[in-house]
This record gives sequence, structure tokens and C-alpha cells, in this order.
Amino acid sequence: MIYDISHQTTITYTWDVALSQHLLHLTPRACPQQTTHHHALIIEPAPTLAKEDADFFGNPTTYLTIEEPHNKLSIVSTCQVEIHTLPTPDPAATVPWEAVAGYLVNQADPVCLDASQYIYESPFTVSGQAEAYARASFPPGCPVLEGALDLMSRIFTEFKYEGGVTDISTPIDRVLADKRGVCQDFAHLQIACLRSMDLPARYVSGYLRTHPPEGQERKVGADASHAWLALWVPGHGWVDLDPTNNMMPGNEHITVAWGRDYGDVSPVNGMVLGGGAHKVAVAVDVAPVEPTAAA
Repeated sequence: MIYDISHQTTITYTWDVALSQHLLHLTPRACPQQTTHHHALIIEPAPTLAKEDADFFGNPTTYLTIEEPHNKLSIVSTCQVEIHTLPTPDPAATVPWEAVAGYLVNQADPVCLDASQYIYESPFTVSGQAEAYARASFPPGCPVLEGALDLMSRIFTEFKYEGGVTDISTPIDRVLADKRGVCQDFAHLQIACLRSMDLPARYVSGYLRTHPPEGQERKVGADASHAWLALWVPGHGWVDLDPTNNMMPGNEHITVAWGRDYGDVSPVNGMVLGGGAHKVAVAVDVAPVEPTAAA
């Protein structure tokens, strides 16, 4: 499946910004299930400096410096990405969850070393209640992916998707108590639960193709960024899980970046000198590319 994706961020300020610097995570990263055919950025006002790089986690990044005074910043990211469906492991055939820690101690293996960094709390996954919630999904000897799928299903069933009741600073334990939130909250919650069981889990930022209600046309720009997570499964590598939709992502999820939590992969981050209060508007469009008819 091939998608044309547009992600527009508009930031308006009360008064002029004299200088701003930004770090962007807007370029889809290369990974086994997807190929980026092209990517472009249109930035107004034009930056004095724009540098492409990669962060600690291997995500493509763009650094911007804007020296022109401005009270509005527009960042438009466009790309075309092809998604390939990969086989998924049999959950019942994965190792018992208690055995995962034993695989991670093999520090001579770079794969294990990379996975081991994702077992620790990070700023947005701190929780005193996550382990108690997670335990019900991981009885002794339970295959690790079976337990993770059960946990994902419980979050989907027991929590209500509701925008406007949380923000990125809402603690995990508040989400657990209120049983509501959005995709970022549910991804952080499941990550916190898995890490509390010493299981490596990372945060994934990207896009999800959405479908309009039956009988209605697709609205351009009405999509949004999406968040899910990936669990490291010995012998299989990273397996994506989407608790917001109770599914293992397939050919409708597009990966942009991954890290410990949202703080590592925020689409637009940075600092400004001046500007006062600001408002942010985001419009995302994920449109499947229709195959060209054979001549």
C-alpha cells in the first residue's frame, strides 16, 4: 500500500519572535515494513539554517534556525511512503515473559543491548500503579506476546478514547484512575505496564489511515498523528501493538520515529526568543495512492 501524506503545523504568536530554533521529527524512518519514496519540507519564513541529521535512536531529524522576525510559523511536511505487510509471530509460540530478562543479559549481542535501554522508566512513563494493573495479564509461564496482547485488549476495553481530557503532561496514574485518554496516553500506559514487568517497550510515533463513516467522503486534512508501541520479543524482534485500536499494526500504520516516549519523538520541538503566548494548529492527511491502470 502506498500513501501520500501531508502534515501541516502552524504556530501563531501574540507578537514577533526574534529568533527560533526547532528540532523536527517529520521524516518517516526506514524500517523493514516501509519504504519512503520521497520527503520534502516547506517552511515559512524560510530558515537561515536547515540541517538534516539523525538522533540517538536513529530517527531522521531536521534542525532549523529562523532569524527573521515572525509572528507565524508554517511547517509543511509531505511524503510518499510504501507499506509492506510483514508476517507476525504466533503469540502462543513466544518465550515465557519471565525468560525475556535472561535474553537481555547477553550484552555481547547489539540487538539485546539496544532492547535493554527500553526497560527503564522515562519521563512520560513514570507510574506507581502500572505493575499492579499489568500483573493480571502475565500469569507465570505466559508467553510474552500473549500477555502483551491481553494487556492491549484490556486497555482497549476498559478505557475510553476521549480527547481534551488529558495533555502530554498528564501522569500515567491519572490515566489509570480516570480510565480515559487518547492514543499517546494508551501507548504510554502500556509501555509503563510492560516495563514494570522488565519487558522492553518503545514508543512509536506516526500516522494511521482513517476511514470516513459509511456514505461520507474522506475529509482532506482531518486525520491526525498517531501513537502506538512496540514490544521486543526474543527470536522475533520488535512487534508493534496499537492499544487505541486493539490491533497489531499492518499496512495502515506509517512509522515516523521511535524512542522511549513522546518526549524523544515530538514532531516539532524547540525554543523561541519572544513571541508571548502561542497557538498550534495541526492538519494531517493520509491518502492512499490509487494504482495506475496498466496501459
